[in-house]
Amino acid sequence: MFGLFKKKEEKKDITFDYSSIMVDMHSHVLPGIDDGAQNPQESVFLIKQMMAMGIKKIIATPHIMIDYYRNTPETINGALEVLKKELVKENINIEVQAAAEHYFDETFEARVNDGKLMIIGDNYVLFEFSFINKPSNAIPVIQRLRDLGFKPILAHPERYPYMDIDQFKQLHDWGVDFQLNTISLTGYYGREAKKIAEEMIDHQLINFISSDMHHPRHAEALKQALKMPYLEKVMFDYPLKNTLLM
Repeated sequence: MFGLFKKKEEKKDITFDYSSIMVDMHSHVLPGIDDGAQNPQESVFLIKQMMAMGIKKIIATPHIMIDYYRNTPETINGALEVLKKELVKENINIEVQAAAEHYFDETFEARVNDGKLMIIGDNYVLFEFSFINKPSNAIPVIQRLRDLGFKPILAHPERYPYMDIDQFKQLHDWGVDFQLNTISLTGYYGREAKKIAEEMIDHQLINFISSDMHHPRHAEALKQALKMPYLEKVMFDYPLKNTLLM
């Protein structure tokens, strides 16, 4: 029974890659500053895997999280320079930029008001919620972001089990873009995250897709995601915004 279900859900062969989106805009490939790549060699390995699957540009987004990863523009840009030197040393030619994944903690509102944000492209700000509950001040802070000219992107919304489609639609109406982790479609984060991801695709709520690459297991899952019909649907039937970041 389970074998038959899997055959319906997955394609037997991989017939495309990620070259059509060009840009992976959420990854943790900077060495040694969060829970992603721990050294330059691991960074290079992950980047090679991404390039082999068609990615043309990488935007590294290390965590800024007051309780765990107190990164600053200085620590992030410093790690970017270390990585760039390693890429030159290994003769790897790919553009890597740095921004951040901002955690919506008690310091986020202050960083918004102070303008101390690491942005992506044309004033996009990538942020994440707690996996336990939605911040009570989410809407006013998002409105403040918009008022200041920033474009908010909520990372991996499918991983917040306390939210439903109506809540996502409300955030979308408030000007929030959504970034899907492609590996969610494989069930990597569990059945519920996969179900929410597919439902958001069906409701045309996804604006960006990316790897959220941390380690080699994610690289393997990223390849497996290419067998998922829902990934093909979102990549080729959707006006994704990834290419705007080239």
